[in-house]
Amino acid sequence: MYSNKSALLLDMNSTFMFGEDNFGGSENFSKYYHKIGGTLPEEEVNGIIKSVYAYLDERYPDENYRHSFPTVEETINNLVEKKLSGEEVSKIVRTFAHHEIGNIPTEYIDVLHKLSVSYTLAVVIDIWSPKATWLTLFEELGIDKLFYASSFSSDHGIVKPSPKPFELVIRKLGIKKEKCLVIGDSIRRDLGGASAADIDCVLVGGAKHTNALRCYKHLLELSHDL
Repeated sequence: MYSNKSALLLDMNSTFMFGEDNFGGSENFSKYYHKIGGTLPEEEVNGIIKSVYAYLDERYPDENYRHSFPTVEETINNLVEKKLSGEEVSKIVRTFAHHEIGNIPTEYIDVLHKLSVSYTLAVVIDIWSPKATWLTLFEELGIDKLFYASSFSSDHGIVKPSPKPFELVIRKLGIKKEKCLVIGDSIRRDLGGASAADIDCVLVGGAKHTNALRCYKHLLELSHDL
C-alpha cells in the first residue's frame, strides 16, 4: 500500500509525543516560573498563564485565526493590563512552553530512527509557544537530525487544517506530493489539512475516517506496514 511513498510528514502531539498540554486547574505554573528567576507573585503568574491558555484554546479551532494564530507573547501583552518587562514576558513564555511540551517515549524514538532508514522524514507541528523548547528536546533525544524539513505553527501563525504547512514542508523537501504520506491523530487537523493539500493520510491513535488510507492504534503499529 505504501510502496510508492518516499516521505513521511509526521504530526507530533499524540502521534509520537504524549502527555502534552498540562494546563489543568491543579497546575501550579509559578513553580517553574520562579525556578527560572521570575519575580511575579504566584497567584498573578498562574492567572496570566490560565488566561493565555483560555484565550488561545478558544481561538485554535476558529477558522478566522487559521492563518493568523496569535503568539503566546502577543497574547500576554494584549491580556495583561500592567506593563511587564521583556524579561518577565520571556520567562512567562518559557513557563508556558514548559507546560505545553510533552514527552517522547523510548519506543517512539526507536521507531523514528527505524522509519528514517527507509523514508525521508518531516514534521508538521502545531504548537503555541516558540519552538526552541522542542528543538532542545529533539536534540537531547538524538532525533533532531532525522527530520529534513519542518513546519512549526508558532513560526508563521498558520495552523492545521490549513493545507499551507503541508505544502511548505513538501516544497522544502522537493518531493512530489504523490510520494508523501501524512501521519497524524486528528481527523480535523491532520486528515483535513492533508486532504486540502491533496496528500494521502493515515490516522493513528484510534481516530477513524473513511478518507484516511488506513487507521492504526498508534505509530508503532503503522511502522510494521511501512
